[in-house]
Amino acid sequence: MTAQDVFFYIFALIVLLPAIVCVFHPNILYAGLSLFGSFFGVAGIYLLLGADFIAATQVLIYVGGILILILFAVMLSKDIYGSKFQDEKKKKILPTLLGLTLLGFLVKFILTTPWNMTLTDEAPLPTTSRLGDLLLTDYLLPFELASILLLAALIGAIILARSK
Repeated sequence: MTAQDVFFYIFALIVLLPAIVCVFHPNILYAGLSLFGSFFGVAGIYLLLGADFIAATQVLIYVGGILILILFAVMLSKDIYGSKFQDEKKKKILPTLLGLTLLGFLVKFILTTPWNMTLTDEAPLPTTSRLGDLLLTDYLLPFELASILLLAALIGAIILARSK
């Protein structure tokens, strides 16, 4: 077992344990907070795969943006600290059976798929410089159109928020 395998298993645990807490914790605030660990674990797996730009994007967008937005929405909700999920045990049977069935199919497909396992000892090359070159040469027009669309959405959100 190599060091990369050990790090993969560590990051997999960092992803899975907070995700399990997120799904099964009765308090919605703690469930939202547990997503932090899971998102950081996913970023670590991206780093192991040599996708440094996607790892940084994972941290900036998901942890820095979306998760903070979710936590603000949860904290600004009325009576959030005392509320707990109220589920009857009968309502959990069907989703559990569907989830276990899906898990069985996924495990079957993972074990029966012939994976291309070509291993190299070389470290993956950084992707950031190549992505920057592509965004500023071949994909400049779609990049600028996306920025204009995001600017229009931001202006629209400001107008909607100020009108109230």
